[in-house]
Amino acid sequence: MDIPQKIDNIRIITISGRIASGSTTLAKLLAQKLNWKHVEGGEIFWEAVRGKLGLDPKDTNLRPDEEDVLFDKQLEKMLREDKQIVLETKLAGFNAQGIDNIFKILVVCEENGEDHVDIRIDRLINREGLSVADAKEEVLTREKNDLEKWRKLYASNDPNWVYFDKKYYDLVINSFDHNKEDSLQIALEKLKVK
Repeated sequence: MDIPQKIDNIRIITISGRIASGSTTLAKLLAQKLNWKHVEGGEIFWEAVRGKLGLDPKDTNLRPDEEDVLFDKQLEKMLREDKQIVLETKLAGFNAQGIDNIFKILVVCEENGEDHVDIRIDRLINREGLSVADAKEEVLTREKNDLEKWRKLYASNDPNWVYFDKKYYDLVINSFDHNKEDSLQIALEKLKVK
């Protein structure tokens, strides 16, 4: 078994991004390269919650706030105690603020600062085999519901707050300008990993 690579002063790498921005791809590639564990928060927690409550992924607004708070407590424990993990959730970088030895990456799909929702929808269609209507609903409705819920829970209903604000991150990688190999290389260079 390969030995996990050590990175000076970094225990955990968080990767966040909007739906179909490329965050999952980068997280998997980075974890594989470093021989670190890849943890995808949505798969572990939200899937169980959705199953328990019978909700679709886009139905964030129907999920009780207590479930989000519980998940965030579990996430914070992981962020404070674990090591050699590539942790991928939308809020991971935001939740890691003020916690030592965490490197926070945001993946965006932008041109001139504008989100390319059309490309993200197309990626979802190709990756998941969804219809155009279902992919639009997944991206547009789920993002709207997520932001409304999280603004209420974490930002005092500030209509301008977003978890993908670049100020929360150590590195921003644009998947509009970079393919998955380039994105991985950018991350590795910033992390000073050969």
